Amino acid sequence: MKQAVIRQVKSMSMSCDPVGNLLLVKFSYHGASDSCLFLPASIVFWLLKHMPVNQDPTLKQPLNMPKISQDDWDYERNPRALTVNCKQLADSLRMIFALDTGADLTAVLDRANVELMRQIMVHYTSDLIDLDA
Repeated sequence: MKQAVIRQVKSMSMSCDPVGNLLLVKFSYHGASDSCLFLPASIVFWLLKHMPVNQDPTLKQPLNMPKISQDDWDYERNPRALTVNCKQLADSLRMIFALDTGADLTAVLDRANVELMRQIMVHYTSDLIDLDA
């Protein structure tokens, strides 16, 4: 059985590959190095239907968003998310990604990172195809 890796997200970035119909997500963690994963459009659209929308007008965007480079896209060991399971907590969202390689990844996003992720995914919806629509 694969052991889950749990990381507290400090900040994150996303980049779109409309040809592959997916996003590259780069997480920056507290106390750990950055990591990337490929997020298929089907998961992006599912998340957009189920993620909470920010209701706090004073919420500030996370600082120091990691930069995504061509090397991040080309790195052959970046896993692909097969599924995601989310649990909303009082002030965060726990996302458990089942990956195609290695252990599952549990990313804990504070409210600012949840809203950042939601806004970036909304931005890229016109570049992705919702195959389940």
